[in-house]
Amino acid sequence: MASRRRTLLKVIILGDSGVGKTSLMNQYVNKKFSPQYKATIGADFLTKEVQSDDRLFTLQIWDTAGQERFQSLGVAFYRGADCCVLVYDVNVQKSFDNLNNWREEFLIQASPSDPENFPFVVLGNKVDVDGGNSRVVSEKKARAWCASKGNIPYFETSAKDGINVEEAFEVIAKNALKNEEEEIYLPDTIDVGNTSQPRASGCDC
Repeated sequence: MASRRRTLLKVIILGDSGVGKTSLMNQYVNKKFSPQYKATIGADFLTKEVQSDDRLFTLQIWDTAGQERFQSLGVAFYRGADCCVLVYDVNVQKSFDNLNNWREEFLIQASPSDPENFPFVVLGNKVDVDGGNSRVVSEKKARAWCASKGNIPYFETSAKDGINVEEAFEVIAKNALKNEEEEIYLPDTIDVGNTSQPRASGCDC
């Protein structure tokens, strides 16, 4: 009975509002896409059972609000993450420029034990828009940024058409699993309130 252990892997999706974070998550978990846009308030998550090397684990994917007024709500959800997915819209330069801010903010708030080697994956979403004629961020530029941050895996995706979504999340799951195996402890459940000691605002402890 003890031989079969189910592992919970926590994945956080970050990026500007409107880049398609919720749509990517829904396409991966439910194989559905909705053209209706509704901003995420706070954070929400979906789970998916995944098998790797005869081992069953649950991917818990957290979709966080991209709007600044809700970002403070996301801090507690960053803790205990096993992988962070950074998403931008290839048709919006600002969403790409903000990737660094999202990455830095995550590392500050999540406080991973080994920030230099914490697994990130970058998704350039909405490659389907206008047949690719509207894009302003080239694949070359995005890959160069990923290389400069320690060779972060990069995928160009379309949540609408399902392009590269499955492939991207396979890599996300593998990176999350690898990170989880390096952790010293394995909590049975994610308890947001108890994953770490509370820190005072501005405390660098």
